[in-house]
Amino acid sequence: MSTKVHEALAWASSFLAENGRESFAAEILMRHVLGDVNRTEMLMRLHDVMSEENELQLKAAVARHVEGEPVQYITGQEEFYGRTFSVNEEVLIPRPETEELVEHTLTLISEHFSDDETVEVADIGTGSGAISISLALENNRLNVYTVDIAEESIEVAKGNADQLGAEVTFLHGDLLQPFISRGKKLDVVVSNPPYIPDHKIAVLETIVKDREPMRALSGGEDGYVFYRRFMEELPLVLKEKAIVGFEVGAGQGETVAGMLRVTFPGADVYVKEDISGKDRMVFAILGK
Repeated sequence: MSTKVHEALAWASSFLAENGRESFAAEILMRHVLGDVNRTEMLMRLHDVMSEENELQLKAAVARHVEGEPVQYITGQEEFYGRTFSVNEEVLIPRPETEELVEHTLTLISEHFSDDETVEVADIGTGSGAISISLALENNRLNVYTVDIAEESIEVAKGNADQLGAEVTFLHGDLLQPFISRGKKLDVVVSNPPYIPDHKIAVLETIVKDREPMRALSGGEDGYVFYRRFMEELPLVLKEKAIVGFEVGAGQGETVAGMLRVTFPGADVYVKEDISGKDRMVFAILGK
């Protein structure tokens, strides 16, 4: 007996839920199996009979997710700021809260720099390129650089930049060192660095700690190792008038803000909550 799309979808949802996974992942996997269709197209095909090949693909994808593989690595993509980014095991999966970091950074740039200025922006920790590419595409007067210590991540991000038509300069290196060594000065530095304390990584969901790259998760013993390094390096690269934007872990906002206030005593430093009310972003405005 042939299986219809809605029947396979119901099975996948139930099977995932029974195995401790989110049932809505079934819909994402079904859309992928049907040829990366959008939700409307999938709904229009609910009463279509699935091919045997597609049915087998769905079962395999569901099994992979049950075993702990993130849906985004199975489909090879994730949505971010209205665009589709390719992702794999070499990069952190872009999160919705990081979209808010991009959005507020763009707002601050528009408020503090005039339309005829070329703004030198650096995103530190390239990953999939979600931050740097989004910034470059949303504001074409930004001269965007991005740095990652892992060449594998840079390759993924370069592919996304090519696919999405973004002009971004990719640099391989450690934090701000590529700019320090070149004597390059920046108007804006934005980063979503690794910030999870090592002792908390052990209790993360398997789907995160065993699948996403550890270098993109671990913030050292207390979670602040990269922020402390930023405080040493930022004064060497920022112009007198500049913006710094960080994503932080929930509960880390005031500590990171305190670091920025010590490093830049005259700056306007504040913690910004995300849409869920968590302290997810810290910003510093220098030389207003």
